[in-house]
Amino acid sequence: MFDYTLLHWTGFLTAAVVLNLAPGPDIAFILGQTVRGGRKTGFAAMAGIWTGAFGHVLMAAAGLSVILATSAMAFSVVKWVGAAYLIWLGIQALRSDGSGFIAEGIKGSAKLMPIYRQGVVVALLNPKVAIFFLAFLPQFVVPDAGPVWAQLFLHGSLIIVVAAFIEPPLILAGERLTNKLRSSPKFGLWLDRSLGAILVALGLRLAMEQR
Repeated sequence: MFDYTLLHWTGFLTAAVVLNLAPGPDIAFILGQTVRGGRKTGFAAMAGIWTGAFGHVLMAAAGLSVILATSAMAFSVVKWVGAAYLIWLGIQALRSDGSGFIAEGIKGSAKLMPIYRQGVVVALLNPKVAIFFLAFLPQFVVPDAGPVWAQLFLHGSLIIVVAAFIEPPLILAGERLTNKLRSSPKFGLWLDRSLGAILVALGLRLAMEQR
């Protein structure tokens, strides 16, 4: 069971690294929260994204992602809800006064669970992720290497494992980059506006996506 060649793993891991480095709502949300609140909020956002991604892995293994791939209605519903959520998060950031980026404000705000939940929702409400897993994972299913669902689950879980080697260093680098600049209220306001604009743009891009 799970008997794969070196070429198989090389191809899969290369694709997994490229997937995790590709810019999108997930990375934008993680880095945005890191810049806004430091490593703790960044890791909370990352954990939420991973949980949502694992939900997509389970759906792909169970075959439920086929619904999103074949049903225009299901795809549209998830797409519009996801786009609306990203835009709502963006508007919240645009309306902020920037105090969330100031060091004094960060010390008093340890509400990590809401950020974690937001990460879960951001990941789950991206139908492109579900369809990607459905199209990507089956390419690495090998006959006689084990049950199809088990192979899909294994490879999907390993994509998240690969993320564990990529995203934490990004969070630490993002925190170091912004720690020196948080003393400026104007900088905090600029960061809030930038994060808000990015989230709104990602929401609009998702809204325009086609199956």
